[in-house]
Amino acid sequence: MPDSPTNLRFTSEAHARELDERDALARFRERFYRQPGVIYLDGNSLGLLSKDAEDAVLKALAEWKNLGINGWLKADPPWFFLGEQLGELSAPLFGAGADEVIVTGTTTVNLHNLVATFYRPSGTRRKIIATELDFPSDVYALRSQIALQHGDQESDLVLVPSCDGRTVSEDDLIAAMSDEVALVLLPSVFYRSGQLLDMARLTAAAHEHDIPIGFDCAHSAGVIPHRFDEWGVDFAFWCNYKYLNAGPGSVGGLYVNRKHFDRLPGLSGWWGYQKERQFDMLHSWESAAGAGAWQISTIPVLSAAPLIGSLRIIGEAGIEKLRATSLAQTDYLMEMIERSGLTNQDYGYRIGTPREPERRGGHVAVEHEHGPQIARALKARNVIPDFRPPNIVRLAPIPLYTSYHELWQVVQHLREIISSGDYRKLDAGREMVA
Repeated sequence: MPDSPTNLRFTSEAHARELDERDALARFRERFYRQPGVIYLDGNSLGLLSKDAEDAVLKALAEWKNLGINGWLKADPPWFFLGEQLGELSAPLFGAGADEVIVTGTTTVNLHNLVATFYRPSGTRRKIIATELDFPSDVYALRSQIALQHGDQESDLVLVPSCDGRTVSEDDLIAAMSDEVALVLLPSVFYRSGQLLDMARLTAAAHEHDIPIGFDCAHSAGVIPHRFDEWGVDFAFWCNYKYLNAGPGSVGGLYVNRKHFDRLPGLSGWWGYQKERQFDMLHSWESAAGAGAWQISTIPVLSAAPLIGSLRIIGEAGIEKLRATSLAQTDYLMEMIERSGLTNQDYGYRIGTPREPERRGGHVAVEHEHGPQIARALKARNVIPDFRPPNIVRLAPIPLYTSYHELWQVVQHLREIISSGDYRKLDAGREMVA
């Protein structure tokens, strides 16, 4: 296979350049700040700055400079309604109504608020279903919410196991949905392997057992289309600094299905008060309309501003085209690794991401016995990945600014790192921020 004409053609540099010429999203690359000579494949942890986002921040600073406190109503858009307006712009990415999405808080704060809203243990129905592959912050939050309800943090949290250390079966998740379960909270995409769960099937199964279900969409927001209303998802939350390129620690987002608008937020704050009466300063609670009620604190305007520019680009590109290009690029990367012989015993790489398009998110999990050293060696060659223990180098082609030729180069680096033995000279420990 490696020496066949077809394979040589696929793995050639010329083929990568031809793919770039046909890439419908290639025109967006010039709108991002990309460092010369650096191949950035870590946009699933922190997306790059776009010129549109930069302009939006500078505009917000100018409005603060020139308007002062009047910016709350006279800025464009008015800061007072910024969370709602950004929610309206985000809603098409999630298959949601404009009033079902709000940009507010941070990922784990929003998780706490939503779980406090939907986790209502009663009698023998006390358990929360999550998985043993979840991001740690979600598990920490779920355990604390169980403790607040005077539950047992061990027995009331059901972490569905993985059969291979990479993925979790939907069948196993559904089998765990017993009459003792009060809530299901799952990632849309697993942060290590990139497995994409069947959210529609899982939602239907949860509702058959009268269990509310929510999703952590940190690793799918901005790269995968969602159909929350169609699927009947109860709630969801996400960050905006990965595929949505809104900057480090930027404001988060959440979704609440309109059928739950009559619920009181689990954690109330004044920014979730009815907007027209917020400054009446009353102590009696009156929820803002829609998902806006789940806001807690004043929106951080300078942190939210980059999302204005980023969503402009996302809207121009279209989420369906972003998904199509993401699938094409991740498929190309996996094919290149395999066709170049890097998965044989001489090189020792393995692909830990599902190959089926409907089962994978936006990044490729490349496994290797010497994963930490491989990640360091890539950085030394100006390729920016990230590392997740125990052995995973995550490579994320970002449709808006990653080229096929860059992916071709990365595969050459992966080969040379092993053949040259460069990785053996590097520390096996992870960096403080991996």
